[in-house]
Amino acid sequence: MTDTTPASVDETDEFDGIDPFDDAASVPEDDRDESSFALFEGDEGRLDDPQRRALVALLRHSYVSARTHADEWRAVLDAEHQLRSRLNDLFLELHVDRDREVAWKRQARSESQRRGFPTLLRDVPYTREETIVLVWLRMRLRADGRPGPDQVVVDRSEILAHVAGFRPATATDRTRDEGRVAKAVERLVTARVLLRTSDPDRFRIASVVEVLLPLERLLELDTWLASATTGGGDAPDGPGPSLPADLDLDLDAETDDTEEESA
Repeated sequence: MTDTTPASVDETDEFDGIDPFDDAASVPEDDRDESSFALFEGDEGRLDDPQRRALVALLRHSYVSARTHADEWRAVLDAEHQLRSRLNDLFLELHVDRDREVAWKRQARSESQRRGFPTLLRDVPYTREETIVLVWLRMRLRADGRPGPDQVVVDRSEILAHVAGFRPATATDRTRDEGRVAKAVERLVTARVLLRTSDPDRFRIASVVEVLLPLERLLELDTWLASATTGGGDAPDGPGPSLPADLDLDLDAETDDTEEESA
């Protein structure tokens, strides 16, 4: 007689302890995590919504800070490794300054001189007026020991007066010169180097200028200004030296989200 008793099954050997009827267990963990981030049909991204918004902000703007992009700044802190990896894929580096609460991107540098990396950033030539204002803002920030980020406030009249000190004796069109300064101010507002307040003629200096314009670059620009002013550099109406692609002005960014606050 044939023995019809079913043989015992060693579930551990056959299924490695996994219930084959458990749908969740049958899907690899990595696949479950990735699929949970899908925001549209065919989405294969590995970042969640806040992290993607932070990545876009880092790419669109010259920097992200706790003041200018509060939600994106928190996402940078929460997912610094993931965002750094995504930027590295684009030959960019992520820098985070927790003390000043600011994050920004920089072009990665090739260790080999034979072949550089393609870049998404732009070298933006500054006008003479923009360079004068930027250097002055940087020095003003260094000279002020007030604690806390973005606490130094400047008036439009102060900026005009400072730039006027660099006006050559041959410059007689004051209206034109002041118009150039006004355009320089607006460009720095767009780049969020100057932050608007409730008073249209008062601005806060963004502390990000300290990290975007290091001391070495500040001295270089200051030397150029001294040379140009004494006639040894570019003509007064010509462009100043271009800033490095590290300081990518987001001139195409929307300006309606620029923060206004009481001064």
